[in-house]
Amino acid sequence: MTGNTFGRVFRVTTFGESHGYAVGCVVDGCPAGVELSEEDINKELRRRRPGGRLASPRKERDEVRILSGVFEGVTLGTPIAMMVENKDANPKAYESIRDLARPGHADYTYFAKFGVRDWRGGGRASGRETVARVAAGAIAKKVLSKLGVRVYGFAREIAGIRAEVEGDIEEVFERAERSEVRFPDTEREGEVIERIESAIREGDSVGGVVEVVVRGVPAGIGEPVFMKTDAYLAYALMGIPAVKGVEVGAGFEAARMKGSEMNDEMYAEKGRIGFYSNNAGGILGGITTGQDIVVRVAVKPTPSISKKQRTVNLKTLENVEISVRGRHDPCIVPRAVVVCEAMVAMAVLDLMMIQGVVPRFFG
Repeated sequence: MTGNTFGRVFRVTTFGESHGYAVGCVVDGCPAGVELSEEDINKELRRRRPGGRLASPRKERDEVRILSGVFEGVTLGTPIAMMVENKDANPKAYESIRDLARPGHADYTYFAKFGVRDWRGGGRASGRETVARVAAGAIAKKVLSKLGVRVYGFAREIAGIRAEVEGDIEEVFERAERSEVRFPDTEREGEVIERIESAIREGDSVGGVVEVVVRGVPAGIGEPVFMKTDAYLAYALMGIPAVKGVEVGAGFEAARMKGSEMNDEMYAEKGRIGFYSNNAGGILGGITTGQDIVVRVAVKPTPSISKKQRTVNLKTLENVEISVRGRHDPCIVPRAVVVCEAMVAMAVLDLMMIQGVVPRFFG
């Protein structure tokens, strides 16, 4: 297995570079008989699509072409190949800095590993690659929905402002989707936007925290010891560009709690076991409890900024300064929400398929 493939049973291999002809993926292991159209994929791609006042002005339509694996509107159980053309690529914007390692980017590390790199906007290391993940995640979500499992994501924190949310996760999700920055706290949304706009004026960027909640996963999913549900989710999420940390349930706050505060006390009612709280984030011993799975990821500020920074010319090894121009998100968090949902959906579906609780054919 290479670093371009994710999954054991539900397997996804992505391809393409930021300013190449296209990006896409091949999904292998999807059950047969699942209704699937290009619009199912495009609906998710539109949620991630660039463009807008507070995002990269790169104007990509991001419309998928399903090349194989679907016939007469249903999946065949064979590999599903999908492609999204890069219609608004502009590699010329990077020619003047082609030999300069951009701070915060993978320019230097790709060069150190391969001895060559695609300098057009980061190549494979660009966030543009996540288009393929969202496309694959749309399929995973479609399969999970047939099993009564739903995945919800929103921006829990942006630029140091944390959303205080109340109500059911479905309500929180709907509020976030109506927000320009996927921030469900309507009282503080304006403050978040002001901080993003301030970063734009300064030639800088800001980061934040994405929260994803999965509802409907039955108890007992997860493989001890090295394929624990929380470990697998962390692996899936840490593979997303810009993600620098993952926590489950109470997460790092657990380090500041007593056992009596952290433990989720239990009860039995009508033959079923329940919990009075969910500090565990729906996972105990790496196995699902049947409660909502709750994960959060730390998303770093977008590294492409116009502020001058010190760096190195990889060709001459001279110390130089760089100012990155072009089309970049001042805050990647709102679009990263959709990518995080996709990776969580793929990981959860894969674990359920490993356990054998997903039929190979939906008739």
